[in-house]
Amino acid sequence: MTDVAERPSSVTSAGAPPEKNQFRLPHWVLGLGVLVTWVAIWAFTKGNDTLVLPGREHTDLHNTLTGFRDSVLGSRDTNPVIQFTYGLGEWFTNAVDWLQRMVSVPDFPRPVPQVGWLGVTGLAAWVTLAIAGWRTAVLVGLSFLSFGIFGYWSDSIDLLIVTFVAVAASVIIGLPLAVWVGTSKIANTVLSNLLDLMQTMPTFVYLLPIVLFFGIGASAAVVATLVYALPPIIRIAGHGIRSVSETTIEATDAAGQTASQRLLKVQLPLARKTIVVGLNQTIMAALSMATLASYVDGPGLGKPVLDALVKNNVGDAFVPGMLIVVMAVMLDRTTTAASERSELLARGGGGNATARRVVLGAAALVALVLTYLSRTYAWAAEFPATTWGPWLSERVDSFVGWVTATFGGFTEGVKNLTSDVVLNPMQSLLAESPWWLTGLAILALAWIVGGRRAFLAAVVCLAGIRYFDLWHDAMITLNMTLVATAMVMVLALVFGVWMARRRGVDLILRPLLDAGQTIPPFVYLIPVLALFGPTRFTAIVAGVVYAAPAAIKLVADGVKGVSPGTIEASRSTGATTWQEITKVQLPMARGSLVLAANQGLLYVLAMAVIGGMVGAGALGYDVVLGFSRSEEWGKGAAAGLTIVLLGILIDRITRAAAERSQPTR
Repeated sequence: MTDVAERPSSVTSAGAPPEKNQFRLPHWVLGLGVLVTWVAIWAFTKGNDTLVLPGREHTDLHNTLTGFRDSVLGSRDTNPVIQFTYGLGEWFTNAVDWLQRMVSVPDFPRPVPQVGWLGVTGLAAWVTLAIAGWRTAVLVGLSFLSFGIFGYWSDSIDLLIVTFVAVAASVIIGLPLAVWVGTSKIANTVLSNLLDLMQTMPTFVYLLPIVLFFGIGASAAVVATLVYALPPIIRIAGHGIRSVSETTIEATDAAGQTASQRLLKVQLPLARKTIVVGLNQTIMAALSMATLASYVDGPGLGKPVLDALVKNNVGDAFVPGMLIVVMAVMLDRTTTAASERSELLARGGGGNATARRVVLGAAALVALVLTYLSRTYAWAAEFPATTWGPWLSERVDSFVGWVTATFGGFTEGVKNLTSDVVLNPMQSLLAESPWWLTGLAILALAWIVGGRRAFLAAVVCLAGIRYFDLWHDAMITLNMTLVATAMVMVLALVFGVWMARRRGVDLILRPLLDAGQTIPPFVYLIPVLALFGPTRFTAIVAGVVYAAPAAIKLVADGVKGVSPGTIEASRSTGATTWQEITKVQLPMARGSLVLAANQGLLYVLAMAVIGGMVGAGALGYDVVLGFSRSEEWGKGAAAGLTIVLLGILIDRITRAAAERSQPTR
């Protein structure tokens, strides 16, 4: 019997020939082999065929793109496409202008807006009370007061106007598309690929083509914000509609309901909570983009932040940056509370309905009185001048000066050490290798990490990067992105595992991480600029801070999701805590780790581009230069397209790696 058991069978149970035992090297060994080969060839070829484009030199392709821009602008009076886009932009401009004259700027000949600060605050608090409850209404009221107290009332309201005009358009366009995605497999497949592309594009990249077709100012700000904010509501709301159980759908079919009845009476009500989550994400994305749109003369708080960053004045940037954070927290808490309240009311909760109506009626009366006062009295129409904003700005400047004087040597040492040990050697390998060597190495690593799909995506993306004639700058940007992502993953592993293994730590850190994810990326530059000055390291550290919350939460959730039975089994064998983490939890959660790396890479890439405003150089600088000088538009457009290709390259490789890392079943 033993002899039979040990003898290999000539056929399997299914009658198929046996599989041959094949020895395969681990992926990490293959990857290490590629790196060693790359370094060996680099040692002899360094500095050759690097495709450096010095200073502000252009290629024929860049000049062609600039010529395209000039031809588009020259045909505004005859080109029907340009006439349509400019007409649409004018409509958005008029809508924003009307709302501004209503609530934020003088409506001439009236020296103040139609509704002053007191009325706007009262109405905002009343609407919040109606949809989200009194606690959130207090938060909204205090937030609006802070806008005026610190001297940025008009800029704050302008930012809200651009955000909500874009969100309204996103809902009008996005919800029908979400219904289509949720009810059609074909639409889900087609739109998912398009949404993936849109969400891998860094925010800054949206602005160049939008300025070309919509001009600058409020129109460009609204359109850029709309395009950036559209994917979340389509994807999340569509997922909610598609997730309604098949049993429920079959029950509606048995009851004889039509498709429209099923949608309106069953699918949308059951997906309401998910749809509100999508709306929340759309609002937060809109606020992030509306802030950045100040670079194309969009109204709002982004303007004073941008002006201060250009002057390297941290104090002046801090106050409006702080108010952007206040606004982000206010909007996030309001939409979250509104979602929770709607669920409570749907289940028949919410307290005494009669008492609620009385409270809302009394609050409405107060809001109307405040509105009347703001239309009648100057003190209630224009926020009284205060010294809080300048006072805080001066204190921040003093603090920054103290920090720089006290810790300047330490921060400079950290920057130099990181540059000498990590940044410069990696940049030399990526950017100073012949372009064909770097390309072949990336293709080989893509095949090893992600398989055929990642390899094919890498071929297309690298060919595109080579075509746009900014290979050297692209490799420098990729280097900064990889270094920052490595830092993000270190933080994600340390804090993510800590949160997963200690519930108390999770309860403390998760709200902070949630709040961190609501802050627009523009704002992260301010404190980092104070510590490290205008250098590429500033963009890297800001990218780490921006990307860390999402990566930490993904790692924490992945580690926490490991089966308790598996952990108990490891403990029963006498495994130490370190062995339990490194041999059980992290390997079992490797899919989440790769996904965290994916999100970290994309977040960091977005910040690396924005960092072009504070000395990051490379592609970010090329894009910024394209905005600021008309003769550089072609090079800026090529840089923007190269960034998109880098984003797709990173996304496709890490996604393929995540899929391969999932255990087979």
